[in-house]
Amino acid sequence: MRAFIFPGQGSQMVGMGMVLAESSPVARALFAEVDDALDQKLFELMSEGPDEALLLTENAQPAIMANAIATLRTFEEMSGHRLSDKADFVAGHSLGEYTALCAAGAFDVATTARLLKLRGRSMQAAVPVGQGAMAALLGADVVKAQAIAQAAAQGEICTVANDNDPNQVVISGNLGAIERALDLAEEMGAKRAVLLPVSAPFHCSLMAPAAEAMDKALAQVDILAPAVPLYANVTAAPVSDPADIGRLLVEQVTGMVRWRESVLAMSAAGVDHFVEFGGKVLGGMVRRIVPGVRMTSVMSIDDIEALAKEI
Repeated sequence: MRAFIFPGQGSQMVGMGMVLAESSPVARALFAEVDDALDQKLFELMSEGPDEALLLTENAQPAIMANAIATLRTFEEMSGHRLSDKADFVAGHSLGEYTALCAAGAFDVATTARLLKLRGRSMQAAVPVGQGAMAALLGADVVKAQAIAQAAAQGEICTVANDNDPNQVVISGNLGAIERALDLAEEMGAKRAVLLPVSAPFHCSLMAPAAEAMDKALAQVDILAPAVPLYANVTAAPVSDPADIGRLLVEQVTGMVRWRESVLAMSAAGVDHFVEFGGKVLGGMVRRIVPGVRMTSVMSIDDIEALAKEI
């Protein structure tokens, strides 16, 4: 069995998609479709920067989605197969969940781009710059990370945001609480704690205004049943019902990304090959969660050609 997976924020870089667009008419058309949907020259920003503009959450989120879907569409064109021919499940890390749903046909590309633009803008606006933060706890599992977050909170918000793999957990919350967690981390058993270069504290209760915005937006769009089930971030379980998908996407804004559990659950369901489109960050996590599993990262034309021949 096989799962197609899609990366989250942090996988963006200036130049993304350029070589793919030069080689693939399908990719060029996809990037143009996203530009039209947003009434923005997003592909130009992806190609040429500047970096600080691409890093803005409202630009990074649709850009990462566009790059991944362009990669997938090029694979589908080259191989002659649709996603449902070769994948049993889809999943995505944080914003990658929207990409996964787009890939599986639950959203069209234009709707996905607009939702992610709104999601990025709403998440950035939810907490004033400088009042929230996120940190990665390395060499700490989720139980240890929860203990560190609880000790650091002291009346403020400090909670696990991403359970990425057995040795990497991200916490999120008020700046003061995150700073206390950085001080406490090593003495409480983490190997290292690193403040992340993000502009807002994602996946914690401080994101409640963004969750409200996404609830309203998702209520106004048609969500179709995906071609294959999605393993949802907040439940680490498969979902296909459109109403459930919409509800879980709202919960995801403030909820923990249960990526480690999702990968374990897919593996337990029989997945023995994970294919990441448009990035290579998730590959390392997957290998640490399920050592020895077959993992393919697809970013370049050469990667796409190799995958098309392989499967």
